[in-house]
Amino acid sequence: MEVSWGSITLVDAEKRLLANALLDFSNERFVLLSESCIPVFNFPTVYEYLINSEQSFVESYNIDTPQSAGRYNRRMAPHILPEQWRKGSEWFELNRELAVRVVADYKYYSIFRKHCRPSCYPDEHYIPTYLHLFHGSLNANRTITWVDWSRGGPHPARYGAGNINVDFIKAIRNNGTQCLYNSKHTSVCYLFARKFAPSALGPLMNLTSTVLDF
Repeated sequence: MEVSWGSITLVDAEKRLLANALLDFSNERFVLLSESCIPVFNFPTVYEYLINSEQSFVESYNIDTPQSAGRYNRRMAPHILPEQWRKGSEWFELNRELAVRVVADYKYYSIFRKHCRPSCYPDEHYIPTYLHLFHGSLNANRTITWVDWSRGGPHPARYGAGNINVDFIKAIRNNGTQCLYNSKHTSVCYLFARKFAPSALGPLMNLTSTVLDF
């Protein structure tokens, strides 16, 4: 299907991906990543982290900025109120129960289709808001994809071949962040990272047998 950046078609694509993945009854966890994402742990570690988690991982917050609360459309009331509005990373992880709920929802999806238009971006608001409204206790309210916004601007830092080495991967793993996992504090908060250029692939492949342990 054709999609366009910043439009409801991105949510359409997310729902279609989830719906197709749900057809395989052995699938229990569903992760959305981009072509510029990489794993920062090996697959057994990622699997154990996700399959044993009591919650899903969808970033969901509301702060008084033009990029967050400022995107709320008053026409969404009374179904979605300003204090219920949420924003988050479009790269998410859902368990099977929540994936089914997201795919099945039409009422709130239709509100976003009608009223969330640029500069409101549905892929950054629909799932975070929907989960906050109905399934907040099942969501950890955080992302498992590391990203570097330290350079400022509308887009995160992008890393290429010259940035990739053992210390860089270890720095992402051990970046000083603390989070909750099954109600316990942990320093393992990110399983994936972005944003990486195609030129990073070769150096990353050279690390697969060492730091990434693939």
